[in-house]
Amino acid sequence: MGLPQIIIDFNGKAVTAIKRSQLGIVALILKDDAQTAETLTYKSIEDVPTEVWSPESLDYIKLAFMGTPSKIIIERLPTTAIDYNAALTRLNNKRFNYLAIPGIEDKDTTTIATWIKTKRDNNKKTFKAVLPNNDADHEGIINFTTTGIKVGEKEYTTAEYTARIAGIMAGLPFTRSSTYFELNEIDSITEIEDPDAAVDNGELILINDGENIKIGRGVNSLTTTTGKKTEDFKSIRVMEVQDLIKDDIRTTFDKNYIGKHNNIYDNQVLFIRSINAYYDGLEGEGILDPNFDNKAEIDVRKQRLAWEGIGRDTSEWDDQKVKEMSFKKNVFLASNIKIVDAIEDLDMDIAI
Repeated sequence: MGLPQIIIDFNGKAVTAIKRSQLGIVALILKDDAQTAETLTYKSIEDVPTEVWSPESLDYIKLAFMGTPSKIIIERLPTTAIDYNAALTRLNNKRFNYLAIPGIEDKDTTTIATWIKTKRDNNKKTFKAVLPNNDADHEGIINFTTTGIKVGEKEYTTAEYTARIAGIMAGLPFTRSSTYFELNEIDSITEIEDPDAAVDNGELILINDGENIKIGRGVNSLTTTTGKKTEDFKSIRVMEVQDLIKDDIRTTFDKNYIGKHNNIYDNQVLFIRSINAYYDGLEGEGILDPNFDNKAEIDVRKQRLAWEGIGRDTSEWDDQKVKEMSFKKNVFLASNIKIVDAIEDLDMDIAI
């Protein structure tokens, strides 16, 4: 009798998806000796005591909050720390959306990128990081490369301004992308000679349109596409939607399904129906394309391979037979969905 609760949970998640999308969490790793605590969480800049942070750290925290994330998790390290491993260990089991390390040097960005990639690819986490000058070629890494960022009398390095970019990404709703997001506090930047080439190279850059400084295009560092990672994976917004859907399905499965139902075909169908009802809700919210057949189903290929892997001959089984033959404790599902991206390009011919 667990299906109604599953449907209720999924329906609630669909209805609140857009609201939750602008309540992202920023994680900052700061090296600071003025503060003594290792982990701190703030929900607004008003919560931050100015006397327990160095001026530099306080400025980074303020930059992140300018993007209106729901909260900021800060992992503090002493200034003598030679790496970021202790902070990464503490972040491992926390929930956050975007990581920034405004004091990082370029030589250390590869370690952070590798950690993020490992957590996403192997541990199914939905962590992302904004890193300076790191062409990781991965959807979980945003490669911020703009230099010469001047705000008033201060000039920020690329690394320092990752705190601002992470805050923006965490605070944006699904109703818009970060493309052309204006950063009105910036007075000037070092402009890139060929912004189109930079974007194609997987760089998140700032541009000057003559009136405003703004994000050029909301892309991550992915440049190599495959059958599984298509052009869509380059979009920060598309990946944010995908990550939310993954988290919603995984948490609902953990809460309402694991250990509470026998692994038989009928129970798998009930869970699949609840996922498809969730997709219907996301269509209504404009997150999935309502003109596309967004659906989940049993992954026949994987289930067949699982049986064949233990020596079972499935050559006489049709697809329906494979679906009905659940395998041990495993639930093999596949989804085919179309995420709606924001309007960013116009190609219009005018004949006169």
